[in-house]
Amino acid sequence: MNCRLRRPNLPFVVLVFGLACLRAYAVSWFPFGPDGGDVRSFAADPHNPAHLYLGAANGWIYQSQDGGHKWVRLARVSNRDDLVIRHILVDPANPSHLVVGAYAVEDGGGIYLSNDGGATWTEQSEMRGQSVRSLSYAPSDAKILVAGTLAGIFRSGDSGAHWARISPQSSTEIHEVESIAIDPADPNVIYAGTWHLPWKTTDGGKHWGIMKDGVIEDSDVFSILVDPKQPNVVYLSACSGIYKSEDAGGKFTGGVGTNKAQGIPSTARRTRVLMQDPNNLNTVLAGTTEGLYRTFDAGEHWIQATGSDLIVNDVYIDPANSKHVLLATDRSGVLVSDDGGDSFVPSNAGFSARQITAFARDTNHAATVYVGVVNDKDSGGVFVSRTGALSWQHLSAGLDGHDIFSLGQAPDGTILAGTEHGIYRLKDSVWQRVGGGDAKAADASSAPAVGTKAQAVHRAGKKAVTRQPVAKAHGAAVVKDFDGSVYGFATVGEAVFAATSQGLLKSASSGTSWSVVAAVPMAEWRFVASEKMEIVVASLNALKVSADGGATWHEVALPKQKMQITALALDGRGTLWVGDKDGVYSSGDAGASWHALDDPYMRKVNSIYYDASTERMLVTGAGTKAFSVGVATQHVSEIDTGWNLRFVRPIGDYLIGATLFDGIVVQPRMVDSEEIEKH
Repeated sequence: MNCRLRRPNLPFVVLVFGLACLRAYAVSWFPFGPDGGDVRSFAADPHNPAHLYLGAANGWIYQSQDGGHKWVRLARVSNRDDLVIRHILVDPANPSHLVVGAYAVEDGGGIYLSNDGGATWTEQSEMRGQSVRSLSYAPSDAKILVAGTLAGIFRSGDSGAHWARISPQSSTEIHEVESIAIDPADPNVIYAGTWHLPWKTTDGGKHWGIMKDGVIEDSDVFSILVDPKQPNVVYLSACSGIYKSEDAGGKFTGGVGTNKAQGIPSTARRTRVLMQDPNNLNTVLAGTTEGLYRTFDAGEHWIQATGSDLIVNDVYIDPANSKHVLLATDRSGVLVSDDGGDSFVPSNAGFSARQITAFARDTNHAATVYVGVVNDKDSGGVFVSRTGALSWQHLSAGLDGHDIFSLGQAPDGTILAGTEHGIYRLKDSVWQRVGGGDAKAADASSAPAVGTKAQAVHRAGKKAVTRQPVAKAHGAAVVKDFDGSVYGFATVGEAVFAATSQGLLKSASSGTSWSVVAAVPMAEWRFVASEKMEIVVASLNALKVSADGGATWHEVALPKQKMQITALALDGRGTLWVGDKDGVYSSGDAGASWHALDDPYMRKVNSIYYDASTERMLVTGAGTKAFSVGVATQHVSEIDTGWNLRFVRPIGDYLIGATLFDGIVVQPRMVDSEEIEKH
């Protein structure tokens, strides 16, 4: 299918999308990055090592046909955003048959099957709801699969079609099974690592014995590796270190006692994966919570191969070329090495699993937009697009890994970022921390007292932050070393306001310094919006409005009692709009009366935005639909995007959406091939 985006004053772009993506997940909006995010698992076609699969932490499977240099979104395994694709198995006898083991962050998971190379998936009924943490097939008989779950161990003898428990149901020990390995010659010999200790069976699960000789008690066992040529050699990784046995698990050496001498520091003992080089079995790669380590002498010594800021979830070593290594990481996505692990570079083209939380458009450049993300530390922060959201560049120097809660533009054109720890201004492509006091007062009122130990819970991660002391200058409360959470920006004339966990702030210097707006009570203000000289600020359960650019303020009654506000906006006619879990409400008389929009699907509202170019409000909430509400008529039109959205925004004459876990999606203008060829 060919797709074209039309937008005024932006470069003409022709977009071509594969039919495979459309068949796998029927959407009318298409993902466009920013690239990167959490990767949890890899798998390779046994007959074509360049054909790889990637499992994400948001329920998606990707594939690559060039060894992991470019990725294509293949299918969502299940219609939920919190499904972690922990393991992918490709049937050696039939590469079109795939088996996935997954778990949900909150609860549940299961086994999922595909018979068409991952394009479509079905849930295996007997394993429905199981939190699958480990999955492996028997090297000597690929029809035999073993899965470890929070409830115990299960086995399939027919390539995953049916499953039965093989661990004792009444066992108080064999559960929370994080790792599984099967003897390369005997499928009845199974190793299982739990959150407590490792276990072994030699009769297919009829009897189990604990393996604890040499292993520190209460060790979470994350990975087990059986040497394919010498099955008596068994490696396992645990929170207490990396262990090795040369008698099939009878006795282990290593762990805490020798790990430091071997080269892996105690802080990196959470080794999530062990992977042997298939062409040199003495080489083992260990993916830890503090980077990648390698041994070239079967575990005698370990050498750090990456920086300690990486969390490595999985490792792929190309059996056709051991120099070609991929890492599946938290936040940084896929890293690739073509020198055996001596160096790595990002390899995320086509893969996007970002949590977009903030947006700003450069009013001076129509095609330039900024987005902010959370939970990605130095790999996240802010991304900029100068192509109308079709391509992205990382722009986070100076942010120190902070989450981005809000973005805005100051009157002088400077881009502002609100984080969980203060305000930043963008200057010469580097972010600079700000928060000193304005030279002049924010208003003429006296500043309220502020306790230095008061706590506020920030929006994304519910971390506690401490309110900083303020000082009075010219009758206003001047912010010193501001370190609060910043939830939104709004500009009125030459002033910019910030809704924060430590009150409403105002800057008359385009964000270089800030003062507390004393006329607004000190509270955790979550939302702020402005149009012309009118400005409104809201906490979860209170509204304050100013009609004169912030000189004076008055309180507004909420649409209903015990309401929790989830979204806020002003339109060009002076109408106030708020949202909550039950819908959207508007008031044209400063809150004296409210009108509830009558739409049964507009629920759990998370964003309301005034699109001045079309005189409409753009609303998002639970589900995949966005809503366009006419300002004059309040007529509601639905826009089905196919994605769970955090908000939508206009760029030219099309919309983009920020998804909960899948980055940015773009609304295309669909045309046929003949019209494209005319251009």
